[in-house]
Amino acid sequence: MPHNDNSPYGKGLNGIKRAKLQTGIDSLGIEYNADQLDKLLLYLNMLERWNKAYNLTAVRDSMEMIDLHLLDSLAVLPFINKSTDIIDVGTGPGLPGIPLAIMSPDKAFTLLDSNGKKTRFLFQAINELDLINVVEVNARVERFQPEKPFDTVLSRAFSSIPDMLKNCSHLTTETGDFMAMKGKNPESELSQLDKNYKVSDLCRLNVPGVEGERHLIKINKTNRSPSLNT
Repeated sequence: MPHNDNSPYGKGLNGIKRAKLQTGIDSLGIEYNADQLDKLLLYLNMLERWNKAYNLTAVRDSMEMIDLHLLDSLAVLPFINKSTDIIDVGTGPGLPGIPLAIMSPDKAFTLLDSNGKKTRFLFQAINELDLINVVEVNARVERFQPEKPFDTVLSRAFSSIPDMLKNCSHLTTETGDFMAMKGKNPESELSQLDKNYKVSDLCRLNVPGVEGERHLIKINKTNRSPSLNT
């Protein structure tokens, strides 16, 4: 566990937040340093402050944000270890993209959302956190044409997985992955997949402090070429 006596987040309420976040990350088995912890807490405080004026998330309490937003996002970290260029679709205020980017400086993240006030927050957060591996894009997903395809399309925002695949199919390479963060196992949604897609992995996520079920579903295009990494 990292320790930083000079951190501005080590006393009072911020100290309580820091301890809770540390405990949660430790229980996820994720390695981190004091600078990454400070950035997560700075992001949390920014999210809480901006949320009062711009309604970025329905979660109001910062302690609940640690569980429902930060730790929920970080639970996906082990599953993107082979990804290098990731797009977080419908990212809202940067979830899960910003927490993942803080912990993965070697990966490139594009945060896509059609809501202008949320992408303005993203711009500010990216600059204040000095996240050189992140860019924000204000656009509707079906109209966004990237310069090059991504190897991973990630989202916790789509109402249904078939809709996600329909709207995001142009964003990934033929060998790329779609990763959908869901609550309960979405069996009915998965039964609606057409023949162009297949589920390659379905994992239950254990998120500290979150009582409800959480799942990550990994989907590939069925015509993908064999990979030496699979």
